[in-house]
Amino acid sequence: MKKIVLAALFISIINFAYAQDKTLDKKYRPVVTAFITAVKSGNIEKLGNKISYPLKRAYPIPAIKNKQEFIKRYKEVFDDNLTQKIINSKPDTDWDAVGWRGIMFLNGELWLDTNGKLIAVNHQSRLEAKEQARLINAEKSNLHPSLSNFIQPVLVFETAQYRIRIDDLGNNNYRYAAWPLKSKMSDKPKLVLNNGKWAADGSGGNHNYQFKSGDYLYTCFITLMGEKDSPPALLVISKAGSEILSQPAKKIIP
Repeated sequence: MKKIVLAALFISIINFAYAQDKTLDKKYRPVVTAFITAVKSGNIEKLGNKISYPLKRAYPIPAIKNKQEFIKRYKEVFDDNLTQKIINSKPDTDWDAVGWRGIMFLNGELWLDTNGKLIAVNHQSRLEAKEQARLINAEKSNLHPSLSNFIQPVLVFETAQYRIRIDDLGNNNYRYAAWPLKSKMSDKPKLVLNNGKWAADGSGGNHNYQFKSGDYLYTCFITLMGEKDSPPALLVISKAGSEILSQPAKKIIP
């Protein structure tokens, strides 16, 4: 897989209907040119200064937390394929300023903020694809056997009471598994719901997963663009249309 959508950060942005025939605003061309020059120079330390950390990678690959980690893992992210695309790109036609979302390279393979800081890389190298597959297999072996049949892990988050795991089973079918916080994911989950659906919440990357069980609806809201104090995730449970529980996430992976 050459491209990957991160923690779902830019899935709706990449699909956003943006006019590709527009040229990059002149005021952003210097920051794009400076980034291209940094990549072309091959100076990894210099490029490391142009990154907004942590730089998230495809789950379950851990994020790159700082400049030292970036230097060590540089080739995992910037393979020859991506590097040549950036070096050969034209700032005025291959890069687009997409409002407050930032500056997009090609179809979302890479994103800069308006100050020229790298905020996301959706391109995936062969090295990362191999490492992702290894980590997924390792994760499967540490889960309860009943949960090992997924294609792609999506995320894990914890509320004050529960640990919630969402996996992609393929064909737009998501699975919800929940444990009390004191339990491990190798234990049998307290609740498993299948046939979940993904839905976008606006065009900024926020989204949710919905799972039905009789009169109950379990909705996991994932907030990527929100107020400063917004929780990264929110679990809302309703019965026959009436909300009976709402718990913000304390921690979310990735």
